[in-house]
Amino acid sequence: QKKSSGKTQIVEASCGQCQFGMEGHGCELAVRIDGKSYFVDGTSIDSHGDAHANDGFCAAIRKAAVIGEIKNNRFVITDFKLLPEEKK
Repeated sequence: QKKSSGKTQIVEASCGQCQFGMEGHGCELAVRIDGKSYFVDGTSIDSHGDAHANDGFCAAIRKAAVIGEIKNNRFVITDFKLLPEEKK
């Protein structure tokens, strides 16, 4: 039985390798939930602008509103919305 609460949670999203120090092959989108990092399935690092731009995932940790579930130590996305960067 698939358990998906369908509720939105705010997570940190970034490049797993560049920002979260995760093991992987090339740059890959990851989310951090409660201090634990997961690579994501269902969207990619290149679906959200240039990863190597100043505010891109390889250079910055961004906040995102996501719906999904953790499966096999990956976060399976059903909805991913990047939140506007907070102006410093």
